Amino acid sequence: LHAEVLARYREPQRHYHTVQHLDECFERWPELRAHAEHPAEVELALWFHDAIYDTHRSDNEALSAALALGTALGLGVAQESAQRISDLILCTRHAVEPQGADAEALIDVDLSILGAAPARFDEYELQVRQEYAWVPEETFRQRRAEILGQFLARRHIYSTKVFRERYEPRARANLARSLSTLGRA
Repeated sequence: LHAEVLARYREPQRHYHTVQHLDECFERWPELRAHAEHPAEVELALWFHDAIYDTHRSDNEALSAALALGTALGLGVAQESAQRISDLILCTRHAVEPQGADAEALIDVDLSILGAAPARFDEYELQVRQEYAWVPEETFRQRRAEILGQFLARRHIYSTKVFRERYEPRARANLARSLSTLGRA
């Protein structure tokens, strides 16, 4: 199963949603593990949160959640636990701010790239552009500016106190710089 999941993150169309992203998430995870109510479930959600990723689709999170749910149930995980894992993955759509300790921990870890050192953040932005190479430049710039602007407009980018203190200022600076580059500052 581990090899199968990693193979998904190594698909050739991926440039950001890769094993590097997983590694970076798991590097940040120890900072928030104690915050989680069900840390093992958050860890499983991290493994599966981008298991299915196709930039031509809008239901990647739902498909990844369904894959995690089916896999967990197939391995004998209790229905309630498997459902929580699936629900956590659905939170990675980032449509609303996370609710609950587990969702807060998962989402903060998933978004930790926003608070990365500027050079890594710039690399991330290039990787995202590569994943959407099929999108015309102006359309990409407009949509990317909307997405980044939504994060910047939030009262807090990160839900947990520890990530707000450690990464929020740099995340805001990175987002503002990227928006300026996109011509949308």
